[in-house]
Formats: sequence, C-alpha cells, structure tokens
Amino acid sequence: MAALFWEARMRYLAWFVRIVLFLLLFAFAIKNTHAVNLHGLLDLTWQAPLVVILLVFFMAGTVAGVLAMLLPLKRLGRELHQSRAQVRRYEIQTAARHTASHIEPSEPLDAVV
Repeated sequence: MAALFWEARMRYLAWFVRIVLFLLLFAFAIKNTHAVNLHGLLDLTWQAPLVVILLVFFMAGTVAGVLAMLLPLKRLGRELHQSRAQVRRYEIQTAARHTASHIEPSEPLDAVV
C-alpha cells in the first residue's frame, strides 16, 4: 500500500518537474526570438532566430548520438543472441547426458525379489 502511495507521489513529482522544465525552456525561447547570423564555411550565412538555431543544433546532436549508438547496440544484440543459443545448446546437451546416465528399471526392484 505504501509503495503505491510513493509511486503515485513520484509520478506527480516527475510531471511537476517536466512542466517546470518546459515552462523555463519556453520562457527562454520567447526571450531569444531576435535574429542572429550564423557564419559557416564558404561564406555561407544563415540568419534565423537564436532559439531556432539552438533547436536545430540540439536535434542534430540527438540524431548524431542515436546514430553513433546503433552499431554498438546491434553488436550487443548479436552477442546476446549467440549467448542465448549457446545456453540452449548446453541445456540440451546436459539434458541428453542426464537421461543417458539415468536408466530406469523396467520393473520395480521389489518385484524381482
């Protein structure tokens, strides 16, 4: 009962933090709507509101981070699949050895005597 109470409180606290963070970022965006120039290579200039430039670079960083994690994640998934297959093969071999070494008599031993 107490665990459910704390879980509900943490859920409300998480939503409160999300709302406060959103409001702070929204206030930051409203305060930074003036146009800025971004100078790139080959005399390329881009003029846009500061918040748009920040959002574009944030999104580009997020996409770059996700792409950088795809190869290691794929490699770990392949290793996990191989390990699970190896465990299955080991369990089958162990079960086969156990059944081969454990022979049940066809009749109870009391019936023979």
